[in-house]
Amino acid sequence: MLPRRALAAAGTLGLLLAGTPVVLGAEPNSWQTLTLLRGTALIGALGLAFLLDDPARHLTAPVPTRRPLRQALRVALVAPFAALWWTAVLLLAPPASRPPAGGITVEAAVLGALALAGAAAAVRLTDEARPGPSVAAALLLAAVLTPLLAPESWALFVLPDDPRWQAAHDRWAVLLAAVAVAWAACGPEPVGRRRGRRPRAVAGPV
Repeated sequence: MLPRRALAAAGTLGLLLAGTPVVLGAEPNSWQTLTLLRGTALIGALGLAFLLDDPARHLTAPVPTRRPLRQALRVALVAPFAALWWTAVLLLAPPASRPPAGGITVEAAVLGALALAGAAAAVRLTDEARPGPSVAAALLLAAVLTPLLAPESWALFVLPDDPRWQAAHDRWAVLLAAVAVAWAACGPEPVGRRRGRRPRAVAGPV
């Protein structure tokens, strides 16, 4: 069962944030619009952090369908709506100050992939049926600390008129590939858990 409330709340809040300039009749500059879009992308990723929550996880574990396929089906169900949502977000941004769609979309994809990879890692490494809150908190903390702690040479968070924009988004693309690999690595069930524990021998009467 999909976490519809978390996804709907994130989607609604993201659209409200992206549409703030339209509602207020404001004309933000390029930095303000870029900040709004990055904030909206983060909100969307926070919603995706709950995608792998499954209260019935311990009941569905023994089913023949492997966990990577079950997780892929969840993502496939949400992906079209996420794409439409992000398209609406970009259209709500003021055209005069809207950053290049390709670059900001790569940034949003990295955040979404990070959320999904974190959720997959939590499912793989713990027995928590609802890791979403913890993953969302970790993602939010990382989003706050990364701009402060990232080396200046990385130049990930730059403005569209900065000459480093293209190089920065080449790095974002590499980061997206790395996160996707990490996500795939967290998909399978651990070998020990897959095989299950052997029941302890019970001593019979002497």
